[in-house]
Amino acid sequence: MKYLILALCLSAGAAQAASSIDPDWPCIQRKQPHLSLGQMWSGPQPDDAINALAQTPDIGRLADRLEQRRLPIEQASAEIAEYARTADNQQLTALMVAIFDRIDPNRAALVGGIARYGHKQVDLAARIEEHRKVMANLEKAEKPDFDAIDEAEKELDWDMRIFQDRQQALTYVCETPVILEQRLFALSRAIQAGLK
Repeated sequence: MKYLILALCLSAGAAQAASSIDPDWPCIQRKQPHLSLGQMWSGPQPDDAINALAQTPDIGRLADRLEQRRLPIEQASAEIAEYARTADNQQLTALMVAIFDRIDPNRAALVGGIARYGHKQVDLAARIEEHRKVMANLEKAEKPDFDAIDEAEKELDWDMRIFQDRQQALTYVCETPVILEQRLFALSRAIQAGLK
């Protein structure tokens, strides 16, 4: 039964990794380390003046607040609408640049962490397979060493439990970059709605 569960976990991980070019990528979603502003923004093209404006303290503070996931998107949209009443298109575009410059690096760091997570799962799966082989060899011996078999089984059980716990957490882990993308897009739409 334990081996059946392991086989199912390993095949699920392999199916997920097969959907991406990176063999260590454990998510169903395609690995995309960085976003581009053009994917999210159809407003005015940022230029040097707008990029400089995005670095100002006022826009920086607002961008810091709006990019936080704990701030509901409805409230963030209301704050953007309030800001847009007195802001011009340059300021709104600078706000979008500032938000993008905060969310994209955070998302890229998450994607890198997920890739490392996937690599650890692949390594752990290989270790589980090695434990299984050791146990099989111990069980085939003419005079089985039951203490060694018990110890090997404990190690196998422990690694399988870790593997399964990580597999269960994988859905949430893989959704986090998607949640950041969705937030960035929603903020972009709210800012674009305020353009004059």
